[in-house]
Amino acid sequence: MKSALWFLCIILVAASLGMAQDKPIVIQAGTLLDGKGGVARNVSIQVEGARIAKVGSSAPAGTATVYDLKGLTVLPGWIDTHVHLDWHFGLDGRFATRDRTPSQTMAFEAENAYATLMSGFTTVQCVGAAIDKELRDVIARGVLPGPRVLTSLAALTNANLTPEQIREYVRKSAADGADLIKIFASRSIRDGGGQTLSAEQIQIACGEATKLGLRTLVHAYGDDAVKAAVLAGCTSIEHGTLVSPEILQLMADHGTYLDPNIGLVKQNYLENRAHYQGIGNYNDEGFAAMEKAIPVDLAMFKHALAIKGLKIVFGTDAVAGAHGRNVEELIYRVQKGGQDPMAAIIAMTSLAAQSLNLGDKIGTVVPGMEADIVAVEGNPLQDITALRHVAFVMKAGKVYKNTRGN
Repeated sequence: MKSALWFLCIILVAASLGMAQDKPIVIQAGTLLDGKGGVARNVSIQVEGARIAKVGSSAPAGTATVYDLKGLTVLPGWIDTHVHLDWHFGLDGRFATRDRTPSQTMAFEAENAYATLMSGFTTVQCVGAAIDKELRDVIARGVLPGPRVLTSLAALTNANLTPEQIREYVRKSAADGADLIKIFASRSIRDGGGQTLSAEQIQIACGEATKLGLRTLVHAYGDDAVKAAVLAGCTSIEHGTLVSPEILQLMADHGTYLDPNIGLVKQNYLENRAHYQGIGNYNDEGFAAMEKAIPVDLAMFKHALAIKGLKIVFGTDAVAGAHGRNVEELIYRVQKGGQDPMAAIIAMTSLAAQSLNLGDKIGTVVPGMEADIVAVEGNPLQDITALRHVAFVMKAGKVYKNTRGN
């Protein structure tokens, strides 16, 4: 009952906050970080419909709706390339496994989507549950507030599939409306992270996806699985905890994206241990393995930062307990990993958009792009924790959050 009421409240919020604007909108930005490394002061951003029409210093038109954000830092809408919006804690506070009703799952997933949008993320890649498709489509229709969703619908995990069965899996995923193919090439880090799919199976899966124009996201931890995915032409490597500097260099040479997920997911599991304990491999051994992996992740990330040309994108692997806290991953990368704040912000905006093949639509504040705009209190280039203080969220020209009230 509680979930159903929350779901209804979200729809009402969508009706009141996400209404299309008939008039042009002008955002007056004190500081603009454009998503590509540029910084501008005292900028006016004119929005017409769902797109950015003009960025400059000129005064707004008299008929425009004006949002005065001169005391804030304005950025492109943020992008998380790896989330699981369907993962949630049930009404009893425990991690909800697959034995609940689809309607209850959708209510919780909508709640997670709303929390994610309100925290500044206007686009997420959700990998992967079949129910994500319904969430993606209802948000796209404009009747539910949430980030733009891309989904794999499921994941390729079965190491016993024949080459033709793998091709058929990829073809069916494409026919069912998947935006990408997710491939599990390694076990969970809780189970040691060893390779599961063969190099041939990875090659077939990524090759078939490429033929169909689909990107591929590969869950892989060690050198063998990562190398196989890189040589197969897969798009992105997720995690990479145990990968060596030599294979990181191979990734850079081949233009493969790295999404390391080092600062939120494992920490979130440990913080919410009581909610997960005793479910599947969330046992004492599994939690010990995750705790042990955190400093290994950090060391790998520091090696990755030293590899010239390696494309490190922003993704969190956000699960139950982490939705709406996605930006903690970026704060960790800067504070603990030593990443330059501007590079981290680019990873969460234009570079993330590029990795999704959406670089011509989102990820930067320039004319012609979707009007995904976020503003925060403070200057994240000086204090990265300013990204926790989101005061304004616009997605596709619709304002969903404005704590300034102007």
